[in-house]
Amino acid sequence: MCRHLGYLGPPVPLQNLIFDPPHALATQAWAPRDMRGGGTVNADGFGVGWWPPGASAPVRHRSAMPIWTDATLPLLAAATSSGAVLAAVRSATVGLPVVETAAAPFTDGRWLFSHNGVVRGWPSAIAAQARDLPIEDLLTLDAPTDSATLWALVRAKLRSGEPAAKAVAAVVTEVAVAAPGSRLNLLLSDGGQMIATTFGHALSVRQSRDSTLISSEPLDPGPAWRHVPDGHLVVATAGQVEITPL
Repeated sequence: MCRHLGYLGPPVPLQNLIFDPPHALATQAWAPRDMRGGGTVNADGFGVGWWPPGASAPVRHRSAMPIWTDATLPLLAAATSSGAVLAAVRSATVGLPVVETAAAPFTDGRWLFSHNGVVRGWPSAIAAQARDLPIEDLLTLDAPTDSATLWALVRAKLRSGEPAAKAVAAVVTEVAVAAPGSRLNLLLSDGGQMIATTFGHALSVRQSRDSTLISSEPLDPGPAWRHVPDGHLVVATAGQVEITPL
């Protein structure tokens, strides 16, 4: 089912999110606590995206291999700091390809995007929604997967001028109707805000005065974490979180 996280706040080393906490993202890859029937480990690739200070577009590192096999990533994570991060580990849906380009985060311009879940009956279930996409977008999907298709749907709404929160909520609502039983936890960021949904899977938020951390599973046992109820939309900046029903 995948696991993902997003961070906004003062710059921190990437290792503070990916490796150091007792239940860091790298740990969630091999020892997740809440997969809800969607596999047992997240060993089908990973990705990390971050915005360097002053940059308008993010940098991304992805792989089709399990995160624990990348000998370079711990060194990169220790040497790289950012105040805006989006990262994910992947558990591929049966039958979908395990390739680097299928790993989140997906990107376009200043945006990074991740999907934790599955679109039931993909691709036929959401063919009607995909029919409205530009042909070029369909021909240039990162990978033939449900997550890449969801990103194409969200991206099309962003390009049409819809606010990020409205675009994400609309895609979740439309796909949920077209593909009942889908799990649609989405996470979108432009480095200044994060938009997340809970739809069929878990999500937690940790907020402080000047930072916000969103994660599929809490990174530590601290009391600051709060569970986001299912069927909700999270809109966050550094230090500010709004949670509303979808």
